[in-house]
Amino acid sequence: MQTEQRAKAEPRHEPGYVTPEVNIYETKDGYVVEAEMPGVHKDGLEITLEDNEITLVGRRQNETVAGTPLFRERVLADYRRVFEIDPAIDAGKIAARMDQGVLTLTLPKSEEVKPRKIAVG
Repeated sequence: MQTEQRAKAEPRHEPGYVTPEVNIYETKDGYVVEAEMPGVHKDGLEITLEDNEITLVGRRQNETVAGTPLFRERVLADYRRVFEIDPAIDAGKIAARMDQGVLTLTLPKSEEVKPRKIAVG
């Protein structure tokens, strides 16, 4: 994710959605995005890539309670976040994993943009 694109990773508040908090790391091979989506299971995730935008949507399962809620701080909305990604990302190799409410996206750089050593003959 390029510097100007990092600025575009700021939360956009979508009506009816909660913006998940994220951590973004750059590695030598690409980028890693971790998005916190408590209450979302693997089957409630929708990740779409269109042009150079990746959209994360996490739908929570309906929460049933045994009584009448007296105090509730947790928002019962679904999650949504959109990122503009670096065009140098190899879109065919993007991988996603969900573990205990944390979505981890691996966005590998294409081989053309990775640094490489040139052998001297």
